[in-house]
Order: sequence, then structure tokens, then C-alpha cells
Amino acid sequence: MSLSSEDIQAIVLSLKLATVVTSLLLVFGIPVAWWLSQSKSPWKTLIQSLLALPLVLPPTVLGFYLLLLMGPDGWLGKLFQMTGLPSLSFTFWGLVFASLIFSAPFVIQPLQNSFEAIGKRPLELAASAGANPLDSFLTVVFPLAKPGILTATILGFIHTIGEFGVVLMIGGSIPGETRVVSVQIYEHVEALQYSAAHALSLSMVIFSFATLLVLNSLQKKRYTLF
Repeated sequence: MSLSSEDIQAIVLSLKLATVVTSLLLVFGIPVAWWLSQSKSPWKTLIQSLLALPLVLPPTVLGFYLLLLMGPDGWLGKLFQMTGLPSLSFTFWGLVFASLIFSAPFVIQPLQNSFEAIGKRPLELAASAGANPLDSFLTVVFPLAKPGILTATILGFIHTIGEFGVVLMIGGSIPGETRVVSVQIYEHVEALQYSAAHALSLSMVIFSFATLLVLNSLQKKRYTLF
């Protein structure tokens, strides 16, 4: 069994998508998770529920409504038309947008849990030493939350790699543009190319298992230290 050039192209595209999505989720997710961990706003429960919605929605349902949102009659599609920008549907950046929403809970929830586990005491000590909120976050919270940030990074990455329903609805199967690994496997099965599907699927099983081994090892070290 060997991987074809199209398989390798799909793997590279999937890795690119996961890298971009995970990086963006960390940039936006860390402030959101910090706010959720500290806020007593009445809006907190509503926002948490909205962010967690992809956990319970079938991926095709989420993909369908995102496709309508990005389409010519959707408000996002109309906004892009008004500004002269190309449509996001069936493009790599459309996959990025959809994946940001679909993978958000896998990044934000571990971050929030990590921030909440730190407690108030370290922040109070930092404040008594004259540190402002930003300094406290960078010098106290961030180092203590590193294991949770790493966990969120890995979960977001591997979840994006494994997406199927959402990416198929939003991106279809355009080689080099939207045909990620999961879609490539589906194409092989549809064409009754079971040997090719097996080779690509096995490579993803090995990759996913190795990633989970790393994640579990890091979590074990975390609990040993504390």
C-alpha cells in the first residue's frame, strides 16, 4: 500500500488547514476563555452554550447553515459581494471559517478549564506585588496554564484534521483547494478504491493515535507535577 500524489496533496492541505485554524483559535480563544473563566456576566451562559453548539449539532447541519450564510443570499455572502470580495463557498478560506466555528469548543473549553483551575490566589498575590492585569496574565496565568494551552492546541489541531461533514458541505472536493484527507478517503471509497482508502485511513489512524499518546503523556506529567 502506498500513498498517491493526490493523497499527499490532501494530507498537506489538511495540515495547512489545521495549522491555520488552530493558530487563529488560540489568538481569539485565549481572551474568550479567560473572560469566560472570570466573568459573572448574565450573558456568560448564553455565550458558552453558543460556543459549545458544534459539540451536539450534526456536522452536516452546521455545514448547511454556514453554506446558506456564505451563499449569494446569505448576509455574509451579500457583504462579500458589496465589498467586491470573492465568495467563501468552496474555497480554502471558507473551510477555515467553518472550521473555526466547528473546532472552537475543542480549544476554548480546555483553555477555560485550565484558567479556572488556577484560582484567584495567584492573581491576588500578583496584584499585591503591583502587577497590572496584563502583567499578571503574562507572568502568572500563562505559565500556569501552559499544559491546558498545549492540550487545547493538540485537540483543536487533530479535530480539524478529522473534520468531514462540515468541510464537505462548505468546500466540496476541489483538488489542492478543499479536498482534505477525510474527503479524499470518501472519494476513494465512492470509487471502490478500497486499497487506497485503507492506506490513507491507516496513516491517519497512526497519526491520530500518536498524537493522543503525546497528549495523554503530557497530561500525566501535569498531574505528577501538581
